[in-house]
Amino acid sequence: MEERLQKILSQWGVASRRQAEAMILAGRVQCNGVVAELGQKADPETDAIAVDGKPIQLLHRPNSVYLLLNKPIGVVSTRFDPQGRPTIMHLLPPELREGQGIHPVGRLDADSTGALLLTNDGELTFKLTHPRHSVPKTYHVGVQGHPPEAVLKQWRQGVVLEGRKTRPAQVRVILRDATQTCLEVILKEGRNRQIRRTAELLGYPVTYLHRTAIGSIQLQPPGGVPLAQGHYRYLKDCELRFLQDQIKLIPTELGGVKEWNK
Repeated sequence: MEERLQKILSQWGVASRRQAEAMILAGRVQCNGVVAELGQKADPETDAIAVDGKPIQLLHRPNSVYLLLNKPIGVVSTRFDPQGRPTIMHLLPPELREGQGIHPVGRLDADSTGALLLTNDGELTFKLTHPRHSVPKTYHVGVQGHPPEAVLKQWRQGVVLEGRKTRPAQVRVILRDATQTCLEVILKEGRNRQIRRTAELLGYPVTYLHRTAIGSIQLQPPGGVPLAQGHYRYLKDCELRFLQDQIKLIPTELGGVKEWNK
C-alpha cells in the first residue's frame, strides 16, 4: 500500500517524521534510484527506497523500542550534535545506539534534566510532539526569590509569549528557602523554552528545571525505585498503553510538526 515516504521512514524506525521530512528535503532519500520529493508516495513492498544510498529493507525493520531516560544536565536531546556535545545516544548501550533508529520524543534543553521518552516508533513521536496534542508534563522548577500568590496566579492563567497567550498551567509551591522557591509546574503545551521564558517574564528567573513525569509515566513511580540520572528503563505495559491511548486522540494525517525545547 502506498504511503508518504516520510511516514514510511518513521514507521520503519529510520527517523522521526520531522527528521524524515528534513532528510527528504536534503536529497538524502531515493525511491527507485531517483531523488525523492517531499510528499511523494511509495509502496515499501514494491518500491526500492534508500537513504544515503543504503537500501531500506523490510526484513531489517527493527523491533519497536520504548524507553524512559532520566536526562542529566549538559546532555543534548538529539541523536547527533554538530558542536560535539554529549547526546542522549551516549547514554545508551551499543546495541540500542546503532541500527535501531531510536530518537527522543520531544526535547529538554541542555540545562534541563529529567524524564525524556526515547523510541524508534516514528508515528508515535509524530503524534505526541504535534502542537495539537496535550499530554501533561510535570516539572520541578527552581526560581530566584519568592514569587507571591499574585504572580503564581498570573502564571496559572497564562502569559503572552511572542504575541500568543500560553495555555492555563498548574503551579504550586513545593518549598521555599532563603534565596529561591521550588515550584511544581504542570503544562499541557510545550513552546520553545516556555517555562524559562515565563519565569523570566514574571521576574523570577529559573535556577533549575527538572521534568519528573510525562503523563502517568514517572521517574519515580509510587512505591517504586527512582530512575537514576543518566539511566534508562523500558516502559511498562501500562505506560505503553497510556501512550497508545494518547495517540488515538490525534488524527492519522497531520501537517508539519515542530518539536520544542523546555
